[in-house]
Amino acid sequence: MAGKDRDRFSTATRLRLLGEQTAARVYRSQTRRQARRSRLTGRAAFLALIVCSLVVAIAYPMRQYVSQRGEMAEQRERMAEAGRQVERLRDEKARLQDDMYIRRLAREHLHYVLPGETGYTMIDPEAAERRRAEDGPGRPWYSNVWDGVDSADRG
Repeated sequence: MAGKDRDRFSTATRLRLLGEQTAARVYRSQTRRQARRSRLTGRAAFLALIVCSLVVAIAYPMRQYVSQRGEMAEQRERMAEAGRQVERLRDEKARLQDDMYIRRLAREHLHYVLPGETGYTMIDPEAAERRRAEDGPGRPWYSNVWDGVDSADRG
């Protein structure tokens, strides 16, 4: 029995030692995991800091780039509109070289008549009534003349 006790004792001792070793390994593993986690957290914080720095460093140039692209598109549109206006003015200049076009403009806008023709000016009766109401009795005659010049200029 003494040999059996020793085997049992040694088995119990072995189990206890094995348990202690296992517990120590688990503790070391947890400690390493925690150390790795803390390092990972530090790494993650550093990575986040670098990403934020890059975003801040790139944000202003990107905003400038986008706004300049918008300005360029706006300038292109202005340039295209100016080109269209130049074409219209070239067409008008070419038309103004034509004597018949000039005569037509003079007849329409300045009420010119050719020799031997009689010119007539039609007055709208409603416009004449409004004009008389606007003039009033105390208004000097030269105001009416000047208003006539202004209205002819607008028409």
